[in-house]
Amino acid sequence: MKRILMGMALCAQAGLLQAEVQVVGAVEYGLFETRHQHFEPGQRVLTRQNQRIIPGQEIPARLGSKFGLRYQLSGKQAGEQPLTLLYLTPGVVTPDGQRHDKFVVTQALSAAGQPDLMAFEFSEPHEVVPGEWHFMVFQGDRKLLEQRFQVR
Repeated sequence: MKRILMGMALCAQAGLLQAEVQVVGAVEYGLFETRHQHFEPGQRVLTRQNQRIIPGQEIPARLGSKFGLRYQLSGKQAGEQPLTLLYLTPGVVTPDGQRHDKFVVTQALSAAGQPDLMAFEFSEPHEVVPGEWHFMVFQGDRKLLEQRFQVR
């Protein structure tokens, strides 16, 4: 009986390992390209999923700068635990006087074969904070990837 239980436990663990979501291929990171030049507070430009990313870690500290990651995940299955996107900031102070050293977003897994995105766009003057921005992607307690940016 003990051998049967151990065998069942090993099979269950193997199944969990096979279903594990993982980053595959190259991760694109940097500044999302836009043709729009002069942004007004609150203005956002709608873009496509395949918007070109200008590779790099240095991001201009100005309205309209959109930066982040595009990555591909394997092992995605319907109903899987969603992703947690963690944005660590140098300290964004909102108009109500609250300081935000982090923003947390829960994101459902995209369809199999579709790339996932993690991005931040400076659409309000108070969001444009120079310093280090640290992006991390988790599924549950498992960190899938991370990237640091310098906003200047």
